[in-house]
Amino acid sequence: MSATTQVDTPPIILASSSVFRAALLEQIGLAFTTASPDIDESARDDEPADALACRLAEGKAAKIAHDHPEAIVIGSDQVAHVDGRILGKPGTPAKAREQLAFQSGRTVAFHTGVCVIAPAFGTPRVHLETVHTTFRHLSDIEIARYVAAEDVTATAGSMKSEGLGITLVEAIESADPSALVGLPLIAVRRLLAEAGVALP
Repeated sequence: MSATTQVDTPPIILASSSVFRAALLEQIGLAFTTASPDIDESARDDEPADALACRLAEGKAAKIAHDHPEAIVIGSDQVAHVDGRILGKPGTPAKAREQLAFQSGRTVAFHTGVCVIAPAFGTPRVHLETVHTTFRHLSDIEIARYVAAEDVTATAGSMKSEGLGITLVEAIESADPSALVGLPLIAVRRLLAEAGVALP
């Protein structure tokens, strides 16, 4: 994509089709390509939300790294969790409205797992970042307007903080705000440094 990395650095691949994750990597000046991993994102029986986010991030990175062993591969996944319930990608506007009604007035944990697989590593490096997001008390009309205005059918928790979704929120608590968008850049920078990529 854009910007500069060291000449002798292995190629970098973002294992994602998300334009938002790609925009975050561009923000820190990485030259990279993207590849979309096709993996089963279903949760296992009794699997905690944070463990699911990490497993999927590693699974996505591993799928692409298998075909590109010479590359540094970054995988990431996000899982929303509130009151014992995992909120996946809604798939339909009706399901998105149902998810948002459930989250209204509650604090939701958005768990974002990131995995970096690199030639310099013996094993994948995985990091978890959790963002606690408190939703306003939302009316049915507000929820309907939001879902009509912004496509969130492929977004965990049915809310895009990088877009109009921020208007649904009362408070956000995080050590790394970029994690809520889907890729914790502070951890990514550290993991890339360990793989030999100098930033800035």
